[in-house]
Amino acid sequence: MKKNVIFSAIAVLSLWIVWLIAYACIRNDYILPSFWGVLRETGRQLGSAAFWVAFSGTLLRLLVAFAVSLLLGVACALLAELFGSVRAFLAPVITVLRTLPTMAVILILLIWTSPLVAPALIALLVLFPAVYAAALAAFDGVEGKFSALANAYGVPYRVRIFRMYLPLSAKSLLTQSGAIASMGLKVTVSAEVLASTFRSLGGMMHEAQAFLNISTLFALTVLTVIIGFFIEGACWCIGKFAIRWRA
Repeated sequence: MKKNVIFSAIAVLSLWIVWLIAYACIRNDYILPSFWGVLRETGRQLGSAAFWVAFSGTLLRLLVAFAVSLLLGVACALLAELFGSVRAFLAPVITVLRTLPTMAVILILLIWTSPLVAPALIALLVLFPAVYAAALAAFDGVEGKFSALANAYGVPYRVRIFRMYLPLSAKSLLTQSGAIASMGLKVTVSAEVLASTFRSLGGMMHEAQAFLNISTLFALTVLTVIIGFFIEGACWCIGKFAIRWRA
């Protein structure tokens, strides 16, 4: 664990040094702003009410998309695990959702809905296949260990779901939920940029790019990355708690 932390710190330090060297070579704030300038702009954004309003809007869209994806993905994965016909039916649906061109779908959804709704729908379409695949893999692992015993004793489906599949898969699902939610943040912000969503992180990025506020654009990007780290860390902590609870 300590070695992993050390290597992660080295990676962050290396990126910082590369940034400093690149800025020293380019010396053009319209191409690459200075680290200290971005740091000052990051502090300014954190003290701005507009940033927190935008952050709240983006976070709300992400939470709604992730919650719906989690419920649908786990429910569909359970049905697919219990019934082979459901797995066969969902297989091409999941493949289609995975291969949909995100930018094209955003443009279509902007015609059907609004810039406030489209980013959440895009995140849902991206996150649902990821949650389904993660949940199905976790359930397959449980099935491989206990299926013979459950079949031998005629364990009903309700007991299998709530006493076997969900508790035994909690650790794996929570571990992967952080990465999936972090990916959802990236997708949501990207969709907001393309849709020019009002009062959102993506909308602020689009505005900064339009007015060539490169330091602001970099600061918002850094803050988005930090938020992604916090989301993954929160899911990791919940996973650790779930392990103790299960034990």
